[in-house]
Parts: sequence; C-alpha cells; structure tokens
Amino acid sequence: MTAAFSKKQKAVVKGAIISSLMAATMAFLLSIFMLGLRTKSAAGALVLEPRFTLVAGITVLVFSGRLLLHLFWWNKKALSSHSFKQPGWFEQLASSKKIGWFGQLALAQKLKGLGKHGGTIMIALCFILPLLLFFFNLKLGTGLPLRYWFDIATLILTYIMLGWGLNIVVGLAGLLDLGYVAFYAIGAYSYALLAQHFGLSFWLCLPLAGLLAATWGVILGFPVLRLRGDYLAIVTLAFGEIIRIILLNWYQFTGGPDGLSGVPRPSFFGLPFKRYGDQTFHIFFGLDYSSLHRILFLYYIILLLALLTNFVTHKMRRLPIGRAWEALREDETACRSLGINTVNTKLTAFATGAMFGGFAGSFFATRQGFISPESFTFIESAIILAIVVLGGMGSQIGVVIASVVMIGGFELLRNMEGLKYVFGQEFDPSLYRMILFGFAMVAIMVWKPRGLISARLPTIFLKTETAVSPSPQNKGDAQ
Repeated sequence: MTAAFSKKQKAVVKGAIISSLMAATMAFLLSIFMLGLRTKSAAGALVLEPRFTLVAGITVLVFSGRLLLHLFWWNKKALSSHSFKQPGWFEQLASSKKIGWFGQLALAQKLKGLGKHGGTIMIALCFILPLLLFFFNLKLGTGLPLRYWFDIATLILTYIMLGWGLNIVVGLAGLLDLGYVAFYAIGAYSYALLAQHFGLSFWLCLPLAGLLAATWGVILGFPVLRLRGDYLAIVTLAFGEIIRIILLNWYQFTGGPDGLSGVPRPSFFGLPFKRYGDQTFHIFFGLDYSSLHRILFLYYIILLLALLTNFVTHKMRRLPIGRAWEALREDETACRSLGINTVNTKLTAFATGAMFGGFAGSFFATRQGFISPESFTFIESAIILAIVVLGGMGSQIGVVIASVVMIGGFELLRNMEGLKYVFGQEFDPSLYRMILFGFAMVAIMVWKPRGLISARLPTIFLKTETAVSPSPQNKGDAQ
C-alpha cells in the first residue's frame, strides 16, 4: 500500500479522461446545431440567435458525468487498491452485494431501529408540518409563496397514489399496463358528470367514480386474459388511446376538446371555502378568509387517499389474492399448475389498480375545477409507469422516492434562476423537462437496473423475515 498510483491505476485514469473527452466532443458536435442556434423573429425576418453558453454547459456536464462514472462506477475495483481511508459503516453498507444501500435504507430495521418507527414519523410530519407552515406562513427561505409548496406537495401525492395503484398491476401482478391513464380519466369524468348533473357531493361521487373505474378495469381485463408481455402492453396502450378519443369526440356527453368546466369543489362537512356567504368555513370557525384554507384541505384529502391506497395494498399483499398476484408475476405457467385461478387473479389486479386510479382522477377533477382530454394523454401513463419502474417494481417506498425526485424535482426546476447564469438568461428549464426526465431514467437504469428499491421483504416467511435479494443468480435464474 503506497500513496502513489500504480501504473495500472494511471492507465485507468488516463483512459477515463480520454473517454470523457470523446463523449464531450460528441455532445458538443451534436448540440452545436440542435441547441446552439435558434431561429428568432426580428424585423419581419428570421435570424439565427447563438446560444453557445448552453452548448458549453452541456459539454462540461457530459464530460464530468462520464468521468465520474469511469472513476467511481465502472472502474471502481481497479482503483480500490489505492490507500484511501478505511470505509465507514455507511460505505460498507452501500457496498453490500446482497442488496443495495437504498434497499438497506428501505429495510431500516438494521439502521438503529429507524425502520420500526420511520413510517409513523414520516406520516406524522406530513400531517403536522403543513399546519405549522400555514400558521407561521413561511416561505422556506426561497421567496416562493406557501401556496406554491402546497401545490407541489399535492401534485407529488397525486402521482404517489397513481404510482401505488399501478404498482398493483405492474409491480405485484406483473401485468405491463401502458393505458393506466384511462382509469385516471374515467374517474375524473365520472366525478365531474355525476356532480354537475345529479348534484352529488364529492364524498358520494368518490366511491362511485372508483367503482366505475374498477368496472372498466374488469372490462379491459377480459380481452387480455391470454396475452403477455409486449402484446399485453400494446392492447392496454390502445385502450388508453380509445378512451381519450372517445372523450375527445363525444361532444354532447364529455364536452369534447372544450372539456368540462365548473366542476364542484369539495366542502368541509357542508361548509364551502368561499369568501362570501352565510355558512362558510372561515365564518363558522371565526377565521379571516384565506384561499389557503381550500388548498390545505385538498392536501389532506389526497394525503388520506394515498395512505388508504398504501394501507389496502399492504393488507392485500398478505391475503391469498396478494400472494397469487406475486406468483403470477414470477411464473404464470407455474401459477396455473398450482391450481391458482389466473382469470380471477388478473381481473382483481386490474380492477383494484383501476379503482385507485379512479379515486385519483376524482381528486384531480375537483382540484382543477376543469378537465379536458388533453390532461389524459399517453405521456401521463408513461410518467406513472416510469415512477413505478424507477422506484422498484413492487416497492411502495420506491414509488414515493421516485415521485418526489421525478415530479417534485422537475417542478422545482421552474424556479431555479441560478441555471440562467450557466445556460444563458433566456434558458427556461421547464422546456427541457422531458429531456432531463430521459437523462434521469437512463442514469437510474445504469446505476440501479432494478429500480431504487430493488429488495423487498417477503409476504410470508418460515422463521426469520429476510429481505428478498434482487440478484438473478440468487433466485436460480440463468445468467
């Protein structure tokens, strides 16, 4: 052990630098024409506006990322013999070959008892922290209004609920569904139409919308009973597009491309959140009127709905139907040979996942007050599926982490003014949201091919509750 690099390590570092320079050169050549020049209207003519600062930023980013991957990921073993300090307990935990460090964090019973009470602490913070922020009216040191943070939290919780609903179909039952947004749309339009035409309250429309979405889940399930893999994905994708086209063209019923406006808002036990009126929320409780009352109430509604989804999913996993879903995911042929009714198993998975999608759609309609087919395009299904896959299929906490990173992180990009000093004053991060989304997906798949949380606790166990390893060789699969 010496302080100097060996010849092999020098060669590795040299190769990493050369490879990073080549990647940066390719990024420069590609971006110089795609992003470096932009057409702009000026004096009745089109002129080319150079944006070389953006090109330089992308080039540096590619070089740095490639170099870090070489040094700390791809060639980690070749450089590990260098006499650095001994790794601490967290680094040793991170280098575990049985399960990844994020999986260890999810199974946090081994981290000073955090796992036993971690979920309860997080739920308590989700309930208490918004109230504290509301009463103190903080801006969290960013200058952004409190309503912005409540809106971001509500949006994240909506995608968490959608991710947990799709996780039943994809993560537990192993049925690839690319049309999950259809159930989201059915729930939204069911609530809007029932509330507008029959005058039903949100709490009455909510279960009805979930029931209608579950019914359509069963209707979708019957034609795809004998389909697997890519064929199942194509049919579910077609189902989502069929629902969107029906909503777009059935003008007399759904409003067509104009959508439905004036969707009724939920009330607090019959007390509306209005500024004027005899019996309103702020008058009944003797408070000054604030638009944040309704925003905070909507936040708690989606929080309770998301917790209900999580609770039901955990309970169903431990029931025979939940174990049948997992058996179906692992091997459908073996599942049939064991006498499991795969027809009922698939239909219950589709119906349960669709029901929670309908609940989320109802909340979306009442929160927005306006819905249109443009809100339920294929890209929404892709985002929800990406959250499930990136978080780790079958993992509840993985869906939460992926939603916070992918939805909350990209929404915060809209207000990161510091990026304009790097990429130029006219740089708008929101315009590059999907590009960053793609980069994040590629990075996660390279770093954690099986998702952020790739190890899970088994539903049942013989003597000790041991985490299921995500490694294929530990399952007896062929390499």
